[in-house]
Amino acid sequence: MYLKKVDGPRAITLPDGTVLTQADLPPATTRRWVASRKAAVVRGVLYGLISQEGAQARYGISAEEFEEWVRAVSTHGEEALKATAIQKYRQL
Repeated sequence: MYLKKVDGPRAITLPDGTVLTQADLPPATTRRWVASRKAAVVRGVLYGLISQEGAQARYGISAEEFEEWVRAVSTHGEEALKATAIQKYRQL
């Protein structure tokens, strides 16, 4: 069996016991960012599956945008990443 060479770990175990792998991250060509995809990238960076710089380069997002995702998740949870909820949570 052939395994593709990747930088960093292939999989990580999250505190809740679930496993997050490189395959669970959104594809590099992602243009439609739903809350679950944003959350997967945030979890991948926070738990060491991918570096922040690697995620920014792979997905074409700015440091400020990524930091906003992290702030939203840490303050209000994954629900805050939904486009319809952004204004509600930003006003708090």
